[in-house]
Amino acid sequence: MYKNLDKINSPKDLKKLNILEKQELAKEIREYLLEIVSKNGGHLASNLGVVELTIALHSVFNCPEDKIVWDVGHQSYVHKILTGRKEEMKTLRKIDGISGFPKTCESEYDSFDTGHSSTSISVALGMARARDLLKGSNKVIAVIGDGSLTGGMAVEALNDAGSSKTNLIVILNDNEMSISKNVGGIPALLTKIRTKKTYTRSNNCIKRFFNKIPVIGKPIVNFAHIIKRSIKQAVIPNMYFEDIGFTYLGPVDGHNIQELENILYKSQNIEGPILIHVITKKGKGYSMAEENPDKFHGISSFDIKTGEVKGKKQKDYSKKLGEKLVELALQDEKIVAVTAAMKDGTGLKEFADKFPKRFFDVGIAEQHATRFNCRYVSFRIKTGICCIFFISSERI
Repeated sequence: MYKNLDKINSPKDLKKLNILEKQELAKEIREYLLEIVSKNGGHLASNLGVVELTIALHSVFNCPEDKIVWDVGHQSYVHKILTGRKEEMKTLRKIDGISGFPKTCESEYDSFDTGHSSTSISVALGMARARDLLKGSNKVIAVIGDGSLTGGMAVEALNDAGSSKTNLIVILNDNEMSISKNVGGIPALLTKIRTKKTYTRSNNCIKRFFNKIPVIGKPIVNFAHIIKRSIKQAVIPNMYFEDIGFTYLGPVDGHNIQELENILYKSQNIEGPILIHVITKKGKGYSMAEENPDKFHGISSFDIKTGEVKGKKQKDYSKKLGEKLVELALQDEKIVAVTAAMKDGTGLKEFADKFPKRFFDVGIAEQHATRFNCRYVSFRIKTGICCIFFISSERI
């Protein structure tokens, strides 16, 4: 049924394909993912986004000797398909079926039992240091999304890895083009420039001047703003990661297998920690998932043609809890809610829409969220504020 996919039973088979065959394989894998997830449910958008990246990783590196640590385990479907488990994928979300996350007990190709985000760099750095103590030579690769860099654990690991001189490859899977928002150190670099009075004064004067010009003034200001943001995006990530000790490579098109393989091969000849910036698109190859990646993040069985979920969706625990919270919040204005980048998954969408000033999404930063939550609890003596805390709805 699948010309190239049917040939793949291990990464060794993948290495026999030429670049054109790998490109066709990527299309077939997307078709296979849609076939399985539309029937069984599962995490779709994130896996569609890492097809070429996963193909390139297993083409260049030699797993299981080399170790790949996936930061969010639910994006490992393609990895499982390429490592001899494509038939088992048909049992996804079925009783006694294959896990939707990496499991060391399931395969030697799964190097770590990954659940949800921000842990991969710490784990990979530990593996790399253990390798060095044992005088090994295998490669260790962490694949982490840009959103996961808002987690304090990821930033701590970057700091440690950057000063360690340890051979380690971190792949930054940037699927939102939001590096400047998600990495706390980058705004700090910009602040040094922005806070200079000469910069602020001249910048405001120029804006006022052009805004007074009829018709073309405001478009010129908007165009200049777009150019400025593009330059920052191209330069600042390099500055940030280089400054903390990484060799920065990229950005590279995460859907171009040839480019990905070239940069991965290049990384093997560089000493010390390396960060490879890869640009991908969630839901790649399935227009409905591209347009609405949140809906197709974790989804029940659905109709491929329409994208609609099959059958009547039952209210889950999170939905019911969210509705009850809204009901209570209408009666008590001192109720607030805190979540760590899981507004929809924890049933808080309605609360956020109705009470935007009482809703706090702190990003994928659970440790920060719990301390942030405690400040509300400690403040309760004087204000009576009640904080409802929701971290994540992820289930392994």
